[in-house]
Amino acid sequence: MSLHLAVILLQGQGGAGLFGLLPFVLLIPLFYFMIIVPQRRQRQQQQAMIEALKVGDKIVTTGGIYGTITILREDKRTVQLRIAESPPVKIDIARSAIAGLQEAPEEKK
Repeated sequence: MSLHLAVILLQGQGGAGLFGLLPFVLLIPLFYFMIIVPQRRQRQQQQAMIEALKVGDKIVTTGGIYGTITILREDKRTVQLRIAESPPVKIDIARSAIAGLQEAPEEKK
């Protein structure tokens, strides 16, 4: 009789163990939709912005440098930026270093 009672008790603990794992199993989809999906969407938007760049676009780099694109090089995946007018200063940067387009300055009244 005691062996039968021990088996029943062990089976009950096994079921409780599965319910103990349930919160962790439910966290996996939550993390997927709250972290992975938005990062993927942001990466796609960044890639689309980089592919749509053209000469004359005003950009900002990940290092905080503001400039205007003067040359797009397809073979090297780099761009040339003009960062100063007088004297003219131009630098080459990787396209992956472009953080985004400059926002238009607000007009003062």
